[in-house]
Amino acid sequence: MNTIKTAFFMTTLTILLILVGGALGGRGGLIIAFIFAILMNFGSYWFSDKIVLKMYRAEEISYNQAPQLFTIVQRLAERANLPMPKVYIIPQDAPNAFATGRNPKHAAVAATRGILEILSEQELEGVLGHELTHVKNRDTLISTIAATAAGAITMLASMARWGLMFGGFGSRRRNDNGILGIINILLISILAPLAALLIQMAISRSREYMADKGGAELSNHPLALASALDKLDSYSKRLPMQSPNHATAHLFIVNPFKSDRISKLFSTHPPTEKRIAKLEEYAHQ
Repeated sequence: MNTIKTAFFMTTLTILLILVGGALGGRGGLIIAFIFAILMNFGSYWFSDKIVLKMYRAEEISYNQAPQLFTIVQRLAERANLPMPKVYIIPQDAPNAFATGRNPKHAAVAATRGILEILSEQELEGVLGHELTHVKNRDTLISTIAATAAGAITMLASMARWGLMFGGFGSRRRNDNGILGIINILLISILAPLAALLIQMAISRSREYMADKGGAELSNHPLALASALDKLDSYSKRLPMQSPNHATAHLFIVNPFKSDRISKLFSTHPPTEKRIAKLEEYAHQ
């Protein structure tokens, strides 16, 4: 079901991009914005793993440095029929973990120092199974494609707003339709990026549910993963991660930063209670 949802949202995002491009800038504006967004996200796809690991000062470790962590990752990678990813430890007390890398052959799994201290072996196995499922499902690629489309829509909308002020992008439609044309462009330029953001978040949430299920299957302990999520969610509210960039929140298994009611509406993670409920359903099937 989540795979169908992802396909539906990706298709909707693509259609939205085409409609917005045609409505605001015609074919020329669409092509310019789309090419620029692809170039930005191409660089992100190839280099984001190195950037984010360096951002969090993650250190690659060997078996001798963290035998339990290394062994669990190795065991799960074998079960998932994946190449052994690089393993990193983030020197922070806030418990969390993420996976990155452009494909399974160039993947990395990172866990904070704090998560190794509070989770049992079964709980940690569930968390790492979740992250390796992201690797197996190539969620980095899917996220990049979604970001490309959403970025192009946002760029088109921004160009349209500036065009209204300086008589450039979108001016033809403004001149053809008068005040109604201006209102239409303003509405599209405001609502389209919001719609793209909501669709992008929906894709991310669907992938999180799939990764939870995959983590439960790989570890054979869905209730242990549920327990881990409960602990991590609780700790993230009391001990948020230190980061220069909150845009990395979607990488982690739970939102690592404090959030209010408004920010929760735009969270890339489903509510932890719903994730736990689904894992409990898996356990009793």
